[in-house]
Amino acid sequence: MGLSAGKYGNWQNRYGKANEHNAKIPRDFWLEKWEIEEIMKYHHDHPLEGYRRLTFMMLDHDIVAVSPSSVYRVLKRAGLLQRWSTKPSKKGTGFTQPLRPHAHWHIDVSYLNICGTFYYLCSVLDGCSRYIVHWEIRESMTEAAIEIILQRAQEMFPGVKPRIISDNGPQFIAGFQGIHPDCRHEACSDISLLSSEQR
Repeated sequence: MGLSAGKYGNWQNRYGKANEHNAKIPRDFWLEKWEIEEIMKYHHDHPLEGYRRLTFMMLDHDIVAVSPSSVYRVLKRAGLLQRWSTKPSKKGTGFTQPLRPHAHWHIDVSYLNICGTFYYLCSVLDGCSRYIVHWEIRESMTEAAIEIILQRAQEMFPGVKPRIISDNGPQFIAGFQGIHPDCRHEACSDISLLSSEQR
């Protein structure tokens, strides 16, 4: 017959199937234009309702019978789900790095396994130069220990008053409140170290 093997194979695969156009064929579950208009009109009349509640309200009032996901897609496409003004995300902007040494000190506690025994490593890191200002290994890490470590770090560089940036560990919360009763500790806190005379 003069047919290539590929063409004959395609015919075999399509045997018994209906001929279709190259473009998408409308399906039974696709929304009609009038349904989309009714959904947007009903949303306009009930702007405070969520899309799920809106779906069942339209079903009860015999407006349209569609799924909640269809209502969501219609409203999302029309830009009707962004009712609230949201603040721009700071994701990806990063932390504002200090431009000079001793502006920020980062303090953190890590675990060390030495011959099967766990110890605490507390290190104070300069935010600009990444220089380790001071570190100590201890068997326990309490708020008093944190105060001593910070005091020793400050004694190595007298006259500097950096911002202390730490996590929300219990040693930091209790310890910093002991150093400065007026401070407010957060996940990334900034508390100025006090001089020996102020203590």
